[in-house]
Amino acid sequence: MRALADFIMRGRVQATVVVAGCAALPLLFWLCAAAGTLVFLRRGFKDASSVIVWGILPAMAWWVFGEPRTLMVLLGTLGLAALLRAGHSWNRVLLVSIALGLLYGVILGSVFREPIEALARALEKALPQMLDGLYQQLSVEEQARLGALIVPVLNGLIAALLQVVSVLSLMLGRYWQASLYNPGGFGREFQAVRIPRLPALVLLACMVFGPNFGSALALLTPLCSVPLMFAGLALLHGLVAQKRLAKFWLVGLYVTLVLFMQLIYPLLVVLAIVDSLIDFRGRKSPQGDDSANGEGKS
Repeated sequence: MRALADFIMRGRVQATVVVAGCAALPLLFWLCAAAGTLVFLRRGFKDASSVIVWGILPAMAWWVFGEPRTLMVLLGTLGLAALLRAGHSWNRVLLVSIALGLLYGVILGSVFREPIEALARALEKALPQMLDGLYQQLSVEEQARLGALIVPVLNGLIAALLQVVSVLSLMLGRYWQASLYNPGGFGREFQAVRIPRLPALVLLACMVFGPNFGSALALLTPLCSVPLMFAGLALLHGLVAQKRLAKFWLVGLYVTLVLFMQLIYPLLVVLAIVDSLIDFRGRKSPQGDDSANGEGKS
């Protein structure tokens, strides 16, 4: 990966080839966003715009053919990168990603309304078998309310997935920047991520109580969980860096996250909320320049 980052930063032609090529190829839109982010973080908008525009063109073509995700992730990742380049913390970037996820949800609800509704109808028919005898114990009103939540939850899950991809693309671009110009800088940045107490409690309230104020707000549950999930990962990375945990914990974490995501993901969210209240890593800040851009604080 570092070799690819080095190739991208050799010149405008090389960067354009990677950004445009990945935007044109299916399923590589995340790499396009990461490459564009690297150029933008290092060179700024003025120099990066001539590269990014060549990624936007094939992304717009994909949109015309009914595939908006390439353009959504590219522009969304660059928007988050603009905050990072302006000197905002990762905490703020992660919180702003919720607004990005909401925007994704609106677009997906418009472009993919029919497929999402068709999937929701299929899931609603399968609910009696999925919930076994519990579904029959619900009243008619409760069954109707449960059915009304399926569409916004599905929409929110897909939007949250794109939100995660955007944040991961940003992290990859930042990691590349650090590996080229300030080795170890991204690690220090990520290990320091911790959602403050008040925002964490607000996110928890939105996840738990949002659906009670309308079925449309059910999409907040997956979107608000994303910053907490990344904060949970940062907590474990930080504890390993402080030598409070052995490195094999990280290996086990990512293996189990892939195999048992439905169990590990909520656990990371809970860990992040508890860390916001207790601060497991303490208040001692790492020494030295924590900026990953290799240029000091921007």
